[in-house]
Amino acid sequence: MILHRLGAASLALLLAATVAPVCEAQYSTDWVANTYGASTTRVGNVARSMWVAPEGVIYTSSMWDENEGGVALYQNGQSAGSIGGHADFQGGAITGNATSLFVAMQYNASYGSGSVGRYNRSSGARDLLIGVSADTTEKLADVVTGLATSGSLLYASDFPGNRVRVYTTDGVWQSDIGVTGPGALAVDALGNLWVAQKSAGAVLEFSPGGQLLNTIQLAATARPSSLYFDAQNAQLMIGDSGPDMNIKIYNVTGAPAFAGTFGVQGGYLDSTTGVKGQVGAKRFTRVAGIGKDAAGTLYVLNNPWGGSWDLGRNGATDLHAYDGAGNLRWMLQSLNFEGNGVPDPATDGARFYGGMNIYAGTAGGTFVANTIDPITYPNDPRINLADPARGEHFAQLASVNGQRILVAAGQNPDTFYFFHFNAASGYIAIPDYTLPGPAFNTTAPVRNGFCLDSKGDLWVGLDKTNVISHYPLTGFDANGQPLWGAAITTPIPNTIGRLTRIIYLPESDTMILAGMTGSTDWTAVGSRVEVYHGWLAGNTGAPDPVINLTSANPKSIAAAGNELFVGYVHTVPNIDAFNLTTGALDTTLIDSSANTVYVGNDVDSMYGLRAYRRSTGEYVVTKDNYNGTSIVVYRWTPPASATAMAAVRASAATSTSASMTMTVAKAMKAAKALLVSPFGAKSK
Repeated sequence: MILHRLGAASLALLLAATVAPVCEAQYSTDWVANTYGASTTRVGNVARSMWVAPEGVIYTSSMWDENEGGVALYQNGQSAGSIGGHADFQGGAITGNATSLFVAMQYNASYGSGSVGRYNRSSGARDLLIGVSADTTEKLADVVTGLATSGSLLYASDFPGNRVRVYTTDGVWQSDIGVTGPGALAVDALGNLWVAQKSAGAVLEFSPGGQLLNTIQLAATARPSSLYFDAQNAQLMIGDSGPDMNIKIYNVTGAPAFAGTFGVQGGYLDSTTGVKGQVGAKRFTRVAGIGKDAAGTLYVLNNPWGGSWDLGRNGATDLHAYDGAGNLRWMLQSLNFEGNGVPDPATDGARFYGGMNIYAGTAGGTFVANTIDPITYPNDPRINLADPARGEHFAQLASVNGQRILVAAGQNPDTFYFFHFNAASGYIAIPDYTLPGPAFNTTAPVRNGFCLDSKGDLWVGLDKTNVISHYPLTGFDANGQPLWGAAITTPIPNTIGRLTRIIYLPESDTMILAGMTGSTDWTAVGSRVEVYHGWLAGNTGAPDPVINLTSANPKSIAAAGNELFVGYVHTVPNIDAFNLTTGALDTTLIDSSANTVYVGNDVDSMYGLRAYRRSTGEYVVTKDNYNGTSIVVYRWTPPASATAMAAVRASAATSTSASMTMTVAKAMKAAKALLVSPFGAKSK
């Protein structure tokens, strides 16, 4: 037969040519935390206020959007562009009329804070600037906290001025109405003005001449955060970001009368219709905006809890549209700005934990839960506006004996915050400890690397200690709170230079250390990576391999299985995968989706890269995409090992023609059997 006449070299070439495509590194590019994954269609960042035009165009305002204007436009569940610059607006207030938008402006060196810009809705150009408040120095907190129009009049809440200011829509001042701590505004069909006093839990009604007419006093814990007058039903809708987390509806044709609510009582914190922390169609978080179009579609803007330091990282965009019967029509979500998503080992990588949110799924994914409970834990560091770390949006996660440990930190952190979960609290992450802090008997900042390993142990490089501190997990208390023992210290190997990162993989007793020489930038990775196999077994001085990173500006590293993943800043969005056994570059993850998934510019955070190896052998690698307000997800299954492939080729090359009596199909079946799984067992 012809097969008998094939030479050994020819069969080897045939096998190589036929099997080669199976050996190529295959990966997919995906994303979660944004409804859309392309740069032109994505949902904008952290919308904190909303106005809906009668024809159904939705305008939202944000303090910061990295790659587009701070006022985003949506219609029919799609992005419709943006207005202004990415840092023009404060985000806390917006309104409009047939021709113009009025938006609270962010602090600007030329005019300070407390101003309102008027923008032409057709051209998007600003054509007027109105100085509303005497407070012109505030750079972070909202100064103008509410806006509304009625005919030729514009109303603006001057929060520090304790007044609502009345202007013509051309910016000519008319009068002031004294109100303590004014917030959201609405104007009814009679021209009466409704003013929310958020901290007082009240909504005041004033006549067009400024006389107080009525007061709606909500519960002491209520926090009226948004108002909308529904002209179709002559009702006032009040968004409550207090414990009720719903919308309260009042008939206002005469004296205000309670008419009902919209949304689940308790919102995402309700535990009777879902798991505490679980978001959903009517499980609201902070109701930041309410509006209707002429067709009767109701729009509700949520601002999920989280974020600190600046209002551009304050929560997320979660916009819902409902038909006249209250049924959900669609949602638009942008749930991540400068933050990561850790593949959850308890779900074999099917879910992703950020510093404050949980995601699942593919192609945008599903918003599962907001893990912050501001009612039960008002001192949660993730909602501390005085936090210097720019928000704890970056997570590390371990699952040990059914108990999850969450560690949250900032973009370039030297402080880490610890949380636990239990059945009674559902998805809510319960605050525990701070490192540095008393629980770890140190005040030294973390400047030489931090790792929560898969067994729950901590590996920490405390500043100026010249040691690696290992805190072993000793167990959990009755409430699920993790407990760690005293630090076990090991001198930092003198070969690493300045230590910048620590990763420990307990499954293989592998320690990965990164470092640099000649630089004081502790937030950078450096160019030298040392891999120690058998670290706890005693090998703390003989790295093998040593990986020299030659691409510029490595910023974040992550490891799983037998791979080290490296991301870079100010250069490329590429993620390089290095083999921990050989030190060789195995592959580079860029974008396998023909540019349909926007992967951003780079990794601009120390812990923005996370990695996990699933039980199937597939690697799940996630990357912070602050450019697209999303999380990029790579799924990669490496090819069969070079050793296995070499064995196939060697066998083919040395076999005699007499031994080659099997068919080509059988030969291929045998070869491919070695390639089914890169880890020696068939994939499930």
